[in-house]
Amino acid sequence: MNIPEGMRYTKEHEWIKVEGNVATIGITDYAQGELGDIVFVELPQVGTKLNQMQAFGTIEAVKAVSELFAPVSGTVKEINKNLEADSSVINKDPYGAGWMIKVENFPQAEINALLDAATYRKLLEG
Repeated sequence: MNIPEGMRYTKEHEWIKVEGNVATIGITDYAQGELGDIVFVELPQVGTKLNQMQAFGTIEAVKAVSELFAPVSGTVKEINKNLEADSSVINKDPYGAGWMIKVENFPQAEINALLDAATYRKLLEG
């Protein structure tokens, strides 16, 4: 199971990576594996205001349709338009090319409250 250090995680299996004042968000390797072949992703529009742990989109796989939850509050700065043409990239590279949205104006306290890699790993093993 690939759980990179330097990111934060939710119990709902989203990851978030903060670089400066921008946070990149996607789903974890575990989540993409549980979903199976991903066929469609619905993402919010740029400028959408998100509240922590509210649904910001949906992800459709062969096995199921699931909601995507925002790890932090903030404003959507960018969406990964490449996922519209080929959402299966999430299966191939969930922490890289499979990123979903970038958010700005998020509270640092919400980032600090998320799980680190070791805690997320324990959650999966638990």
